[in-house]
Amino acid sequence: MNTKKDNTEDKILDAAKNVFIKKGMEGARMQEIANEAGINKALLHYYFRSKDKLFDAIFSKIIGLAFPKIGQIFQADQPFVSKVEQIIDTYLDLLMKHPYLPAFILKEVNRDPSMFFKLVLKHGFSIAPILKIVTEAMDRGEIIRMNPQHLVVHVLSMCIFPFAAKPVINFVLFNEDKQATQAFFEERKQEVKAFVIRAISPE
Repeated sequence: MNTKKDNTEDKILDAAKNVFIKKGMEGARMQEIANEAGINKALLHYYFRSKDKLFDAIFSKIIGLAFPKIGQIFQADQPFVSKVEQIIDTYLDLLMKHPYLPAFILKEVNRDPSMFFKLVLKHGFSIAPILKIVTEAMDRGEIIRMNPQHLVVHVLSMCIFPFAAKPVINFVLFNEDKQATQAFFEERKQEVKAFVIRAISPE
């Protein structure tokens, strides 16, 4: 019985994710989600009483994908440059698997920033320890001195922006050649790591 319940809930969450990504919170309808999941609307309401509750579950799942690993990597006992390489690997792997994440998160953050902030806090993510680790790496001479907030934004921007702007990159840089665009994205991991390490390494 529990297995059946879990399977139904997973089907609903997968269906809701697809509908929310296409339509956003405001455009999605519960009937459409039920249709996508292959269930009736009454069963959908049994699991999730409102669209808001279902959206919270989806957004929590997505935020859970995007944030927790960064803290684990930074806390590991290894050279700072290795941590940066692992973070870039982790997030580009994540974005290759879930390329919809940046556009979806940005759209919904602009719609309701407070919900995003609540979910980030719920997952226990804090930037302060990361900034402290960056500063300590500077003090040890592992990397050049800079504003640690800028380093965080540089790395995140280089990872996230190409996926958020993928349709533009596909059209402008590659004339809608999907194979060339895919090859470009597969090269990003090594390119971003090399660029960031050159930028932060002492001469």
